[in-house]
Amino acid sequence: MSTNTNRGVITATQGSSLADILERVLDKGIVIAGDISISVGSTELLNIRIRLLISSVDKAKEIGINWWESDPYLNSQTRTLLATNQQLQERLASLETELQSLKALNPINHQNAGD
Repeated sequence: MSTNTNRGVITATQGSSLADILERVLDKGIVIAGDISISVGSTELLNIRIRLLISSVDKAKEIGINWWESDPYLNSQTRTLLATNQQLQERLASLETELQSLKALNPINHQNAGD
């Protein structure tokens, strides 16, 4: 008695469901990165940065990718720090202008203090 068994070659797409493929991608991770720049001569007209990471957060951190933690456009704390920094820079500029005005009004004391 002979049994006719039809065994085909199993490829990655035949034996995998969408959930299986997604699980593999999240486990291993996929990173797609690219820059597109359009320039005329030495003048850059357009610069597009493309960064695409498809993985679990744990896997991304494991391979050293954590740019979302320090990106000012993605981190609300960084936005607050940037705004505070801008305010401090404006305040410093104002104080420096005021100091220059005071030095101009009293040049004798300024010269003696430097000696």
